Amino acid sequence: MHMTSAPHLLTEDRPEFDRLLDEALRTAHERPELATLGERLNAEQLRTMALGARALLTAAAAAEYDHYVKIREEQRDEILSTPGTSGDESGEQDSGGVGVGVSAVVAVLAPVLAGTAMLIFLLVGYSLKMVEPEPAFAETMLTAGWLFGALTAAALLFAVIGLLVTAVRNSATEVGADETEAIPDEVARAREAWRNALLERGIMPFLRDALADPSAAPGLPGPRRRGGRMPELGYTAPDFTSPGTPNEGPRPGYSSPDFTSPDFGGPERGPE
Repeated sequence: MHMTSAPHLLTEDRPEFDRLLDEALRTAHERPELATLGERLNAEQLRTMALGARALLTAAAAAEYDHYVKIREEQRDEILSTPGTSGDESGEQDSGGVGVGVSAVVAVLAPVLAGTAMLIFLLVGYSLKMVEPEPAFAETMLTAGWLFGALTAAALLFAVIGLLVTAVRNSATEVGADETEAIPDEVARAREAWRNALLERGIMPFLRDALADPSAAPGLPGPRRRGGRMPELGYTAPDFTSPGTPNEGPRPGYSSPDFTSPDFGGPERGPE
């Protein structure tokens, strides 16, 4: 999936942002604009602020990042679409691995087995020579023992040669893998262009502005800046106004309800 803009980094590129940020903070003493590091804000505070504004900083190098991602994906698609680069090589590596495994087993077992047989035949042969009368096959046992001794020496020699050949073959394979995984020149140039843009147009201006006006950071007292490279983070307090004094305006007045007593008349007394 190709991207047209890249304010947010892909997961695989986030460690690169962290490395650039750490490098900028580590070499801050070499930049005059960051000479005030540690006076009001330390490196860890700046790092936390920059990580919180990651999207803002990466947006400064969005064009370079878009180009880098596009070139990288095209290179990957080209490698995957090339016939015979994955299956054939993996098959050759598997068959080669099986062959090397069998050779290693033979190289280890042959000297052990031949040496064990040599010891058995020599031990039995010399034991028979001490018996009176000496058996006729005692010399045969000794001859077989010395024959297995020669086989043991030859097996040890071949084992050493096999180990050397295996080591050379493995080193050649490792070099080939490193060359295969090397970043192509075009991708490397696009990556370096994005890194430079991110550092010079995103990370460094952010750190410089933060050191120049630390009150713009969330959680710190002071007026908040509007605009600039500092992110607008945090919350503003609602605008409350205190009630005015009695002289500032008319006081609310209350009138008691107008109650009138009912007009009761006494009982009418008739003439006596």
